[in-house]
Amino acid sequence: MELGTVITTGEGPSPTEFSFVVTMNGRGIPVRRGQFVELETEEGKVIAFVTNIIKTNRYFMRAESVKEYERGGRPLRSVFPADRWEYIIADARALGVQAENGLERTSFPPSPGQKVYEADPTTLARFLGLDSNNGVEIGHLRYHNLRVKLDLTKLLRKHVAILSMSGGGKSYTSSVIIEELLDRLPEEGRTAIVVIDVHGEYTGLTEPGEGVDDSNRVAVVRGRDIRIGVPNLNSRHFKEFMPEMSWEQVRELQLVLDELRAEMWAGKGPFGLEEVISRVEQKDGLQKQLRQALLGWLFNLRSFGLFDKADHPSWERVMEPGKAIVVDLSDTVGLRKKQVLVAYAARKLFNARKGNRVPPFVLCLEEAHQFCPNDTSISKWIIETIAREGRKFYASLMLISQRPVRLSTTVLSQANTNIILRVTNPYDLEHIKQSSECITGEVVDMISSLPVGEALIVGEAVNHPIFVKVRRRRSRESVHGISLEEAAREFERRNHRAREDARAFM
Repeated sequence: MELGTVITTGEGPSPTEFSFVVTMNGRGIPVRRGQFVELETEEGKVIAFVTNIIKTNRYFMRAESVKEYERGGRPLRSVFPADRWEYIIADARALGVQAENGLERTSFPPSPGQKVYEADPTTLARFLGLDSNNGVEIGHLRYHNLRVKLDLTKLLRKHVAILSMSGGGKSYTSSVIIEELLDRLPEEGRTAIVVIDVHGEYTGLTEPGEGVDDSNRVAVVRGRDIRIGVPNLNSRHFKEFMPEMSWEQVRELQLVLDELRAEMWAGKGPFGLEEVISRVEQKDGLQKQLRQALLGWLFNLRSFGLFDKADHPSWERVMEPGKAIVVDLSDTVGLRKKQVLVAYAARKLFNARKGNRVPPFVLCLEEAHQFCPNDTSISKWIIETIAREGRKFYASLMLISQRPVRLSTTVLSQANTNIILRVTNPYDLEHIKQSSECITGEVVDMISSLPVGEALIVGEAVNHPIFVKVRRRRSRESVHGISLEEAAREFERRNHRAREDARAFM
């Protein structure tokens, strides 16, 4: 569809920017800011992005004249044919020219008078680098009839960050991506998925939704049921869990672990934290002050209720291609305890992946700033390690955060694709802008005004930043996704049933 004609301005047209007067066809809004357009030039077919739209009318250019006519009680439009002089000018930035070997930068300006058209969907998909066959479908391109299906490798291999203010739709968007990963066929390439679910927002993946049932491909592990097998730990793990431990304490603890492990291999069976504590209490030649300090750290760890004689679940056994493990930490109290759990699970999975004992996987970290902040944390080191080295071993991160300014800059900079929903905090916006060279000032302005459910995708997965309307999820939303009114009604219904059951029992 024809949209307009290139015009001459004070600065253009130039190889990178041009303006066009919009053709009014009487069929609604003809062009919008953020829309892709195309035009033929001497270099070939150029794809451009509309950066701004201005509506003008020369009859209304002099404020004093408009005021005088309006004061007389006669609108200016009733005196002059003002409507016929109203026109729209759109500014566009040339993104590239379609060439035989792909895309090339434009080096020659379009000519004034050349026609501008709505971008062809097939050309646009090729230009943006979308995978129309086996891609991960996020939604559809805003202002275009084009489904956005991202190449799996480009999206995940070098990690992805989903950033938004609270209530902006980041968990919804990540659920859509997880659905896509679960629905892939073996010949399309399937990964295993581990979701660190801080608020229980992903448990709905186990329930049948709109025409889809992924319950046989999703398992939920409650935080209260997770255990860390002490025989799998060495003193450096304990140091990671309790960074305040001195290296002298670490050395003595390693001697105790070596003794217990030797006895285990001799036939005494596995040992837990209680056995470690007992052995420290009984160990000869240990200075009193050192013993008391070491026991203090061990008692602190025991209070977490995380440690046992074997891992539960067995992380290597539960990892399967095309299946997801949701680690529901909504019943787990204490950030330090959550960080210990995540640090151990992430290290276990990454080491298993390096040894090719588990399939390629995606580790989804909800509230990622809790586990990998700019400040120190128990789980920060292993997450940063996966961010730096994971692509070599096909271990990917999906970082989900509402406070990107608090997220480790090392981790965020390693996420080569960003999916950004609405963000209004100026500090977060500046942090996002600094983390990606593809995000310009005009794009930042668009981010702050995004409606819920729309996202900016920028980075490795696309050749140019795009705005996407996230598709409707097929799985059932968790209780956190319903309205306040529905939550209140559900609470009263549940209490009413409980009272009725109690009366019937009596």
